[in-house]
Amino acid sequence: MRSAWLACVLFGSLLHASASSPDPEANVNSRYTVETVIVSGDGWSTNLASDRDDKISSGLRREIVALIGAKLNPSALDDLARRLRKEFQARTVTHRLLRGDSPDSVRVVFEVRLKPTRFDVSVPKFLYNTGQGWSGTVEGTATVHHNAFTLGLASDGDELIERYTGWRARYENTRLGTDRVHFSFQYESYHDQWNNATREELPFDAAPPAETTGIYRSRDNLEPVVSFLIARPLTVSVGTSFQRFDEQFPTASTEAANAVIAAIRYQTRLEGSDDRQDLDAGYDLRAANRTLGSDFVYARHHWEVRYALTRGKQVLEDDFQGGFISGQAPLFERYAAGTSSLLRGWNKYEIVPLGGNRIVGNSVEYRYGIFQVFYDTGAIWDGGQAAIPRHSLGAGLRQNSFFLAVAFPVRESRADPVFMVGMNY
Repeated sequence: MRSAWLACVLFGSLLHASASSPDPEANVNSRYTVETVIVSGDGWSTNLASDRDDKISSGLRREIVALIGAKLNPSALDDLARRLRKEFQARTVTHRLLRGDSPDSVRVVFEVRLKPTRFDVSVPKFLYNTGQGWSGTVEGTATVHHNAFTLGLASDGDELIERYTGWRARYENTRLGTDRVHFSFQYESYHDQWNNATREELPFDAAPPAETTGIYRSRDNLEPVVSFLIARPLTVSVGTSFQRFDEQFPTASTEAANAVIAAIRYQTRLEGSDDRQDLDAGYDLRAANRTLGSDFVYARHHWEVRYALTRGKQVLEDDFQGGFISGQAPLFERYAAGTSSLLRGWNKYEIVPLGGNRIVGNSVEYRYGIFQVFYDTGAIWDGGQAAIPRHSLGAGLRQNSFFLAVAFPVRESRADPVFMVGMNY
């Protein structure tokens, strides 16, 4: 009996010692601080301490960034690897540790290995505006290693003066010899519809103004582009655009607007202990000339700077844009305001039915959680004319790219609310 009692005491002591002694691996890992986190995929890589990459959803990105500056937690790494695998629909996601620059610090590297072949369906744009109707785009993309083949359908009455409806096909190579060089080739074919206000500005028997061309029934675009990742936040793109469109009046004819295109984009993110700052700035140029067989000679310059400050549930965002066109440009190149992104609530056909070759605008938005308020101001006009500044106010709900809002153009005589709902990337 005594022997059995002693055996029970000894067994209980061993169990207690085993339960109270910490895991040696956990003790070792807890010594290290996470210096940064890197997520790399097939042909791309992003350092979450400094880079901005929209491939990762904002919610998951925040949780990964929260690792930086904290003690290493292997179970948290395993959980995030599982979530990355689900989000990317990847074959595997593994993580490894590298020595950090500071003593007792490590860099965490998540390696996303995608399936060799996959197919995705996306809705880059879905919008309803009570003043201008529906707009939408749906795309299907088949990806094979570094190559992506996309076929899409679009009907968009928001972005331009025209409503264009048709299809597009695109090929992208995200690793043209190196992951710093990307290549894309896109073909678009659209049928065009016009608002009565635009038609009245261009009557059938009249020549168009000197700064633009006439109305057209359809247009096609062939556009090869090569992009170079100069440094992690800086990308430079160059290419050509071969546009053909069938004019309706004053005479039915086929015209070409072939242009050299170039773009510079700078994107960076600064992470602090309490806040995050995002800066996205870009310049785009389209220059059509006779050398490329263009029937029109013009240059279209456009600048945009977007800054966002995030602190907890609060987001303050400012978006500025400006541009001008020199020469005679087709209607699809002219600027429009009164869209889902600039002078929200205004009717663009009331402002300038033919668009303008000068534009300047700014949008300020404040969000707390899903609630948002915004203020837009801007002007659109033709060179040699007076610029008339306009303003609009609005409020609504926003969750990532989905929004529901009501906007009011600021007028002296009346307030006409315009409701908008949808997704716009």
